[in-house]
Amino acid sequence: MSVGDLATLKSVKRLEIRRFGADAGTCDDVVATEEPLEIRLSWTRPDGRRAQQSISITMRTPGNDEELAAGFLFTEGIIAGPTELEAIGPCGPPAANGLINVVRADLAPGVEVDLARLERHFYTSSSCGVCGKASLEAVAVQGRYDLRGNPLQASAEDLGALPDRLRALQSVFERTGGLHASGLFDGAAQVRISREDVGRHNALDKLIGQALLKDELPLSEYGVVVSGRASFELMQKAMMAGIPMVAAVGAPSSLAVEFAEDFGMTLVGFLTANRFNVYSRPDRIA
Repeated sequence: MSVGDLATLKSVKRLEIRRFGADAGTCDDVVATEEPLEIRLSWTRPDGRRAQQSISITMRTPGNDEELAAGFLFTEGIIAGPTELEAIGPCGPPAANGLINVVRADLAPGVEVDLARLERHFYTSSSCGVCGKASLEAVAVQGRYDLRGNPLQASAEDLGALPDRLRALQSVFERTGGLHASGLFDGAAQVRISREDVGRHNALDKLIGQALLKDELPLSEYGVVVSGRASFELMQKAMMAGIPMVAAVGAPSSLAVEFAEDFGMTLVGFLTANRFNVYSRPDRIA
């Protein structure tokens, strides 16, 4: 069995269902797997002792868990690059279903940890109690790349091909219909790599995490296409990775548009083969 087959087995769950309608009866079906992933951080204290703390629990589709954890740590500003990671991998015994739902990231000696940042509430909903202006200012402090002068260009015709190209790479979505995807595309709108997950933000963290672990950041020569809507959180993660263009199949939020304008990013929404809207920096689209 190939590595891809094993990954798919973790990403889907087979079950027996009762179907009603024209083809009524009992049959087999598959659904996308959703399991919690705990991300733990381990670092060296000033006194030389090691400390460990759980910093996040997210619901995810199993697979590429180390990429997800690495991408999360980077896009949330907890680490600045791959050299700050000494090791990252599964931690602890398997759960009853055989999955290991904990990943531990060991920071290299000398890397300082901002405990206040670990304790903050991440921007996960509009009810988090943080206003839009404060959110934008917080990201501006963390950002490492200036995207305003980025020269990435793509044609309208090529962009229109992205949804089908991304869908062709969504192997688990094809079987379950239940996953989001993020894909990294070049100036010719060719999707170079993609990741799937039940969470939109997780799919993008996996994509950015694989680049981080390969020391390929910033991703300034690429755009990212996402299967759902464009939110503040996705724009923030793309900006942290140096990605100047975000193309969404769905709608953008008001704060996503404001984010794109403030940081010089191109934001495309309602992307289809025949039409789309550009909310910021249309000069990058021929």
